[in-house]
Amino acid sequence: MIIEKIVTNIESLDKDEVGTRHIEKIYLESADLVKRIQRVTTDHGKEIGIRLKDQRDLVAGDILFMDDTNIIMIDVLSDDLIVISPRSLKEMGTIAHQLGNRHLPAQFEDNEMLVQYDYLVEELLNQLEIPYKREERKVKQAFRHIGHSHG
Repeated sequence: MIIEKIVTNIESLDKDEVGTRHIEKIYLESADLVKRIQRVTTDHGKEIGIRLKDQRDLVAGDILFMDDTNIIMIDVLSDDLIVISPRSLKEMGTIAHQLGNRHLPAQFEDNEMLVQYDYLVEELLNQLEIPYKREERKVKQAFRHIGHSHG
């Protein structure tokens, strides 16, 4: 089976639409969400080729196939993350500036800033006394570097 487009996302379906369909999952590392062409295997051992025509990243919950009885969807493996919880706008500005200078991609959930684990970032947070915790967590989308140069 070769998948060329995303059907929808599981979050856009109501419970009646999901109904009693059997759900197979494809577990990807968050870095693989940006790959438009790849060969993957479902949690039931079914091999699938992905060759997306759209210029779009995969997202957790994307449904690649759906019929009356089955759904094949994307799920994401947990990442080793630093979850930063600044106490003030000043702390947020300070750490955002520091991480931006290093071109580290970040994601935001509620009042938390998420970055992939890096011991240098951990040392910086300790030095700046900004609260954080290290945890395994699933992210819905890939950490994407923004193209930029200082030239």
